[in-house]
This record gives sequence, C-alpha cells and structure tokens, in this order.
Amino acid sequence: MFKKVLIANRGEIALRIIRSCKELNIPTVAIHSEADATTLYVKKADEACLVGPGPVAGYLNIYRIIDLAKQRGADAIHPGYGFLAENHEFADACLENGITFIGPTPKAIREMGDKIFARQMVKRAGIPVVPGIDHGISSIEEAGCISSEIGYPVMLKASAGGGGRGLRLCRIPDDLKRTYEMAKSEAMKAFGRDDVYIEKYIESPRHIEFQILADNYGNIIHMGERDCSIQRRHQKLIEVAPSPFLDPELRKKMGDAAVTVTRAAGYTNAGTVEFLVDKDRNFYFLEMNTRIQVEHTITEEITGIDIVKEMIKIAAGDILSFSQDEIQISGAAIECRINAEDPRNNFLPATGRLTAYYSPGGFGVRIDGNVYRGYLVPPYYDSMLAKLTVWGRTWDESVSRMARSLDEFVIRGVKTTIPLYRMIMRDDKFRRGEFDTHYIDNNLDALVYEDENDRLDLVYAIAAAIAAHTHR
Repeated sequence: MFKKVLIANRGEIALRIIRSCKELNIPTVAIHSEADATTLYVKKADEACLVGPGPVAGYLNIYRIIDLAKQRGADAIHPGYGFLAENHEFADACLENGITFIGPTPKAIREMGDKIFARQMVKRAGIPVVPGIDHGISSIEEAGCISSEIGYPVMLKASAGGGGRGLRLCRIPDDLKRTYEMAKSEAMKAFGRDDVYIEKYIESPRHIEFQILADNYGNIIHMGERDCSIQRRHQKLIEVAPSPFLDPELRKKMGDAAVTVTRAAGYTNAGTVEFLVDKDRNFYFLEMNTRIQVEHTITEEITGIDIVKEMIKIAAGDILSFSQDEIQISGAAIECRINAEDPRNNFLPATGRLTAYYSPGGFGVRIDGNVYRGYLVPPYYDSMLAKLTVWGRTWDESVSRMARSLDEFVIRGVKTTIPLYRMIMRDDKFRRGEFDTHYIDNNLDALVYEDENDRLDLVYAIAAAIAAHTHR
C-alpha cells in the first residue's frame, strides 16, 4: 500500500478522498490556493501546502504539484474530478517521476478523451453509437454538408473534453452558421483544441451511465447504472440509481456493453461509460469519463462499496476483490447537487458568505461537502456547495426521504438550488420516474417555489434562542 497520497484537487472531492485514505491508514497531503486556505479539507488532511499562483492556476500546475508530492514524500497522487483528472500529460508526468497516478493509464485517458477516437473504437467493438461522423470538421461548408446528410437536428460537439462545454444544438442550417465558430472557440478555451464533429441529435433522451471498476489483471465489473437525465445546460443536477426507466433486459444489455467498451479500451481503475437512451429504448454510446464522477455516491449507497478505496487498492496493485455476480444492488438512491445558483436567473452562480448552515440527517441520509456557516463562497470554482445523497428500500421511499431532507436543509447568504429540488421531489412526473434531459427546461416555470425566508428560519431562530437562554 502507499506510504502517502497527495490529493491534486480541492473542496468536496478532496475531503472525500481524505476520508477513504484515513480508513486505509494512509497519510494525506492536501494542496490549496490562498482562497481555500481555511476550508475543511485542508484542516482534515495530515499535511497541507500552498499551491500557486492564484486561485485556479495552481491546481493546474503539473510540475509544481509533482514537486510538492516529492517534497512531502507522497508516492501516489489522486486527481479527483475536474482540474487535471483527465489530463494524460499529468498522468504521464506522475509515472516519469516514480509517482503512482490513482486512475487509468495515460494512454486510456488520451484515447477515451478524444471523442472521435472513442467513437471509432466503440463501433469496432460492436457497440451502437449515435449516428454521425468519425472525423473532425475542417470548415463550416463541410459542417453544412454533413448536417444535411445526417438530417437536422444535429449536435455540434468538441472532440475533446466534456462537462457540457463545446456543445451546440443546431435545429436548422442557420443555427449551424451561427454557432459553429462559437463552439470551436469554446472548445479551444476549455480544452486547448478547437476541433469539432457532428452527431445526430437524439430528441428527449435519458442520460444513463454505468460505473466501471477494472484491475490490472483483466478483471472488469460494472456496478449498475445511474440515471443522470435531470440537467441544466448539459450539466447534471440530480442523479438517481438505479434508473426507473430501464427494465432488466435493457439493463443487462447496457451493462454488458459498458464492460465491452472498457475491455476494448484497455482500461483500468474506476471509470464511467455513458449512454443516451431514446424513447424507443435504443441505447447509444456517448462517452467514457476516465475518472471518478461527482455522482459516485449513489452507486456506493446501492452497492455498499467504497469506490475511492477500490481506486486506491487497484492502483496499489491489488486484484479486484469481487466478481460481477457478487455485485448486489439494494434499494434506490438519489443525489442532489446543492449548488450556489439562482434557478430563476438561468442558474446564475452566486457568491457570498454563508450566514447559516444546517444540514439534514437521519437514517439513509449522507452529506458530502466542504462548507460551513461563515464560509465565503468564492467566484473562482464550481458552484457546488455540497452533495445530498439519500438511500431508501424503494424508489418511493428514497424520493420521500430526499423531500424530507431538503426540507431540513438550511443554507443562507447565497441563493441555492434547494428550493427548486424541493418542488421537483413533489412533482408527480418525477415521482413516477417520467423525466428526460429536457425535464428542467420543460418544467422550470411550473415548479413554483418561495424564497428561502420560510418558517424553518423561525424554528431554528427560536431553538437557538432557547439554547442560549438555557446556558446562561
């Protein structure tokens, strides 16, 4: 096992990795910007060191991070998600310096990060892909010809990266003319490459992904699926597991396909194979994420397996400790990403100091976060404050538990997505499992809610006053 692990990330995922390392008795090193100096993950790590310059650049500074790992005696680095997690040059640099990268090989990261290469490889493996082209587009004229052949609507997509960036929906030729250069520019800014390709647009699909674990000895398993269809701007808000949409036959076909993709890619460690499923239950490969996902918590809840621990053990050379037949799915889980955003204002990110913070609890309730009362939400990072995950024996119990937990959750000082989620949990369509990737767009105006100045504030104020009076 490793002597010490440096975590090349921040926030919630850094704290999540620290917790698994502590249970494995592995000391940890946290890196942080000046803006993150007082956050929880920095306090919980065994060691912490400033990485710079600035609030963001330091987390992307490959050789500074490796130098810090060597200085602190860390023989492994966990990249988390975001920042350098899917940067094959970072993985290469770790190996060159005798440091284990807790994740897939640089080759797998590079190849599966190239959406065009991934499409070609998956097609050769016999897995269906969304109709489209398998090469980059050189001009707007070529894009127009290809789109006419495929048939509108089409999706213009960056060849590299993910996270909803470099994507443009084109329903008519004028949309393509208007967005072509925008997509290329966004791709260049986000991924350092401006090449784009075109796929047929699947109307109102489900976005379903399978969690993969693979060791270095050829053993590959999937841990069931997650339904990630509730999104805004192609970025996930709420995830559920298992999907209420899949039947056992389709679930098995897609799980087998995910394992086939993983094997064809020569992939090791944790990853996610993502699919789109149309209304007729045809599924298509979308992409492979070569890292741990934000929403891994719901898979942990329905399987009882700590995915971060498994990543560390696989990277250390352990054989996968369970087979596909030993993976047992129990109950249902839901994750809500608690974001500092204003849903009424196109989900505009919010910044400011948290004047109140009260997290829910009770049976089947899990909080993964890095914030607290008095925390200053900075403008530099992702808007997610915490992840609220619940488990129930059934889908209905899980939805009811999430509704109750959201009612308990109090965050003040910035606008959050909590009020919106409360309404979603009470929406009949959601409770029936009738949602797709357009759920938010089609229902946002109907999900009416009040601002956070509700009765809960009065309850907690009274409780605080009583407690203060009692202890005089």
